[in-house]
Amino acid sequence: MSEQTVPSNDDQIEYWNGRNGEKWVANQARMDLILAPFSEAVIHTLAPAGGERAIDIGCGCGVTTRAIAERTGKEGLSLGVDVSRPMIEHARALAAAENNPAEFLLADASSHTFDGPGFDLLASRFGVMFFADPDTAFAHLHGAMKPGGRLAFACWRPLSENSWFHVPLLAALEHVEAPEPPAPGTPGPFAFQDKDRVNAILKGAGFGGISIERLDVEMTMGRADGETGDPVEDALYQSLEIGPFSRLFADLDDTAREKAVDAVRKALTAHKTDRGVVLNGSVWLVTANA
Repeated sequence: MSEQTVPSNDDQIEYWNGRNGEKWVANQARMDLILAPFSEAVIHTLAPAGGERAIDIGCGCGVTTRAIAERTGKEGLSLGVDVSRPMIEHARALAAAENNPAEFLLADASSHTFDGPGFDLLASRFGVMFFADPDTAFAHLHGAMKPGGRLAFACWRPLSENSWFHVPLLAALEHVEAPEPPAPGTPGPFAFQDKDRVNAILKGAGFGGISIERLDVEMTMGRADGETGDPVEDALYQSLEIGPFSRLFADLDDTAREKAVDAVRKALTAHKTDRGVVLNGSVWLVTANA
């Protein structure tokens, strides 16, 4: 494959090797359950087959990597790649416990040189939006694929269309100073919200047959059978402790924090159903061919 000069993802590497990576490991089962519909959509769309070689970009704790490995089998390869050491180590332990043939690599997929024959498949569930330079990163990954190889990934649509994010956020902002909004395209959860930008990145990287389709899913953020035993408290924990809002609360005094938490709790209660606290998740389901 051709050599590419890729800007450093040092900020993301530091972030996912710190407390945030540890929190995802501690809550791996919870997060896999919440995000299962998106994992299943990516894998169904990708349609891995026995003997195929796959890269799972930003694999986290490896649920999608293991699912792909069940389909590619021992004669194929399902390689999960992530920059987070805590998550990769946990992914390896889970695969070993299940006797699953998935393999895991601690590396930055945007610049790592993948050895051996080209890959048939590239997959990602919310891992590709964190590239410092997605144009160069996808060109680099295109070079790791066989001609005709298949790409499938999920990325979040705009924040305003994702109530799992904006419902607790707007409630918290009644008591928390709003952070400076990132510039469009800044690496992060919503970096790929613009489908035209996604299309241009993939086309520029050499991909063809590009399809970008909307997928809306009901996300059960809190369950009665969760760790707290209360679906609202379970959703509150998910929003404030695991999600991106924890940083908003870091510098609050106890009184301000209590008010903000109560506001988020009230907002989540409005979405309580017989199944738990249910909010909307809206993504682009992206496919392409090398």
